[in-house]
Amino acid sequence: MVAALLTGCGSDGESSDGVTKLTFAASTFGDPGRGPLLTKWLDEFNQSQTKVQVSAAAVPYPTFGQTVLTQMGSGKGPDLVRFDMPEFEAASDAGLVAPLDKLVDVGKYDLLKQPDQFMVHDGVRHGVIFEASNYAMFYNADLIPTPPSTYEQFASTARSLTKGDVFGLAFRQTEAEEAGVWQDIFNYVYGFGGAWSDGKNLTINSPENLKGLQAFKDLYDANVIPRGADAATFRRMFAEGKVGMELNNGGYVTATRGQNAKLNFNVAPIPFPVRKQGAILAPIVINEASEGKDEAATFIKWALEPQNQVKLQEILGASSVATTTQRSAEKLKETPFLTVFDGLTETSLPQIVLGFEAKTPDIRKVVVQNVVAALQGKTDLKSALDRAQQQATELVR
Repeated sequence: MVAALLTGCGSDGESSDGVTKLTFAASTFGDPGRGPLLTKWLDEFNQSQTKVQVSAAAVPYPTFGQTVLTQMGSGKGPDLVRFDMPEFEAASDAGLVAPLDKLVDVGKYDLLKQPDQFMVHDGVRHGVIFEASNYAMFYNADLIPTPPSTYEQFASTARSLTKGDVFGLAFRQTEAEEAGVWQDIFNYVYGFGGAWSDGKNLTINSPENLKGLQAFKDLYDANVIPRGADAATFRRMFAEGKVGMELNNGGYVTATRGQNAKLNFNVAPIPFPVRKQGAILAPIVINEASEGKDEAATFIKWALEPQNQVKLQEILGASSVATTTQRSAEKLKETPFLTVFDGLTETSLPQIVLGFEAKTPDIRKVVVQNVVAALQGKTDLKSALDRAQQQATELVR
C-alpha cells in the first residue's frame, strides 16, 4: 500500500533502532500498472539495507508539483522526490534541491548524455535521471490497422473512428490538468516547427506556434475527443477500446497493459510535419531540507547500480533510465515497438522553456489558461496567444 504524502519533512533521523527512515515522493507510485511494481522495487532496496529504509509517498499527478514545491518551500516535504522538469527547474533555482556532486559520484556510471545534460545547472548537479520517456502515438491496432503518417491522415482517422461511444482521439483540455495540457500541446507546437522561446526571448505567439495549436484546436472543435474527460478517464477508455489514438510517453505502455493486458495496441512516431516531440525527463532529487541527505544518496547510488537500472527500466516500460542499458531479446520480442521510442531520443526535448527553465511553471500556467480559453470559445486563438505572450513576458522581466 502506498502511503500518503507526509506534511512534515520525511526524514526522522536516527530512530530508536538506529534506522534512518526516509520518504520518496513520486506521482508514478499511483500509476495502476507501474505503481505496485515500483513499490516492490523499493522493497528490494529496503531488504538490502540495515541502516536506511525508504517508504513510498504518492500525490496525484495534477497536483504533485505544486504540493511538493509548497512543502519544500516551507522547509518540509519528502526526502527524495521524482520531479518532472518544470518543477525540477523551479526547485533547483529556488535552492530547494541539495547539490549531488559531493553525495553521489556519477563518474562511476554510464549516464545517457542527451537527457543527463539537463540535470546540471552552472556546473552543479541537482538531479539524476529517474525516467526519460519520449512521446509517440499510441493507437488501437484493431481499429487502425495502418497508422497515420501525416497530420491530415491523423485528423481524418480521428474523425472516421468517432461514432457512438467510441472516440478517435483523446487529450487533456482543462485548466484542472494544467501540467498535462502543457505536455499535450508541447507536441503540437514543436511538431509544427514552433518553440516556446528562441533561448533568449519568448516566442509564444509565433506563426509556427499558432499553426500547431490551431491543429490542436481543430481536433477539439471536431468533437473527436471525449470533452471534459480527465486523463485517468480517457486512458481507461483507451484500454477498453473506446479511444483510437493518444499521444503519450513510453511509461504509458506498462500502465496500459496493467489496465488491459489483452488490448491490441501499437506505437508509431507522432505524424506531424516536424519530427520533434516532448519527453518526460523525470529527475530524482534530494530535498535540501532533509536531515538524511547521506542516507538518501545511498538510495540513489543503489538505484544507479546496473542490475537495479535494468529492473527499473523493465518496470517503467518503454522509458529509458539514467544509464545505458541493453534491452533483452525477450523484452523486444514481447514489445517490438520499444525501438520506436528509443529511436526518438535525439529529437525529443524536455517540456521546459529553454532560457527560462525556472520560470516554466509560471509560463505554463499563463499559456494553458489562454489556450483553454480559446478552446472554450472565450477568445480566438491568435488573441489568446498574443495575450499569453504579453503576460508571460511581464512575468519573466
